Amino acid sequence: MGGFNILPKGVKNLLVINILVFAATFVFGKTGICDLYKWLGLHYFSAPDFHPWQFFTYMFMHGNFMHIFFNMFALWMFGAAVENYWGTRRFIIYYLVAGIGAAITHYLITFVQIHPMMVLLDTFLNDPSIETYKALVDGNKSMMFKPMLDANLQYLMQNPDGLSDVVAVTLDAKSKFLNSFNLVGASGAVYGLLLAFGMLFPNSTIYIYFLFPIKAKWFVLVFGLIELAYGVMGTSDGVAHFAHLGGMVFGLALILLWRRNSRKNNFYYYN
Repeated sequence: MGGFNILPKGVKNLLVINILVFAATFVFGKTGICDLYKWLGLHYFSAPDFHPWQFFTYMFMHGNFMHIFFNMFALWMFGAAVENYWGTRRFIIYYLVAGIGAAITHYLITFVQIHPMMVLLDTFLNDPSIETYKALVDGNKSMMFKPMLDANLQYLMQNPDGLSDVVAVTLDAKSKFLNSFNLVGASGAVYGLLLAFGMLFPNSTIYIYFLFPIKAKWFVLVFGLIELAYGVMGTSDGVAHFAHLGGMVFGLALILLWRRNSRKNNFYYYN
């Protein structure tokens, strides 16, 4: 056995990739070469800017220095111990599954939240008329698009021949709205690592703000409950709380699957 490695290969490579992508994002954005957030950040699945590879690449994108700093610090803090215990291959698989699972969870919740409004919009766009637009305005129980919808309805009532203009404006607003969802960051995968650390080393001590000791299992439970509360209540902090929960849930599912397979293998081996 080689002992504990403070910076194992998997963690080191993830750190390097994240830092390089962050630097490229900053340089390309400043020079106007390319908007990497558009191409590598994860957009909503029906958005014009969505591409399948974004489920993978979004994990290596970050919004600002503090965002990447805390994610990379947590990646090293919890990931090193997990990789030393599991090995690099299993660690990387787990990290990616947790990250992709976080994205899936985030956009499933988003789908539930915006789907009713999207149905109303599509009903009008597929059959444009003053009647379907009135139904769109009346059926909108949220604040999404409300100023635009009210203004367009007033315009349409005064200019019945302006239906094509309203269709164009509505279609453009829908595209911009869907493109506005852009998930970036390694937080979902990192929360998955946090859960793995708590399950592998439940009685290890973690110091909150380097001062207050708490056992890893309670630390994981508290953070999971906090993310659940924030997600359910809804906040305007710009943080994808359900993505964090998704990383933990998918991570838990993978750990339980591995444990079940391990028990099966041991059973057949000894018999």
